[in-house]
Amino acid sequence: MKIIVSNRFGVPIYEQIKEQVKAAIFSGELQEDDMLPSIRQLARDLKISVITTTRAYSDLEQEGFIATVQGKGCFVLPRNTELARENAMHKMEDGLSIAITAAKAENINKEEIIERLNLLWEDEYE
Repeated sequence: MKIIVSNRFGVPIYEQIKEQVKAAIFSGELQEDDMLPSIRQLARDLKISVITTTRAYSDLEQEGFIATVQGKGCFVLPRNTELARENAMHKMEDGLSIAITAAKAENINKEEIIERLNLLWEDEYE
């Protein structure tokens, strides 16, 4: 897993780390019981503060994505289907918000959006 952070995003670095680890878990790149880089190693690799990586890992642990085993490291927990569904819903809502904004800008009504969604759904999944 490769983590890339930037000060240009306007998003705190610890949040960038968290989101990339979560994305790797949801995509299957990181599997249950996979070991994450140590807090110090990740900080060294990214050239950031240990405090920042500690915050990211602590948040991931509180959210149920990883577990810390004292003296051994941080490991990916079994995939939580409820969290995966929540993540998918969040991505869907983001995409739909973009679509609705574009539709409103061009005076496309709700019925037309729903009709297009139904067509796309049928083409993809039936």
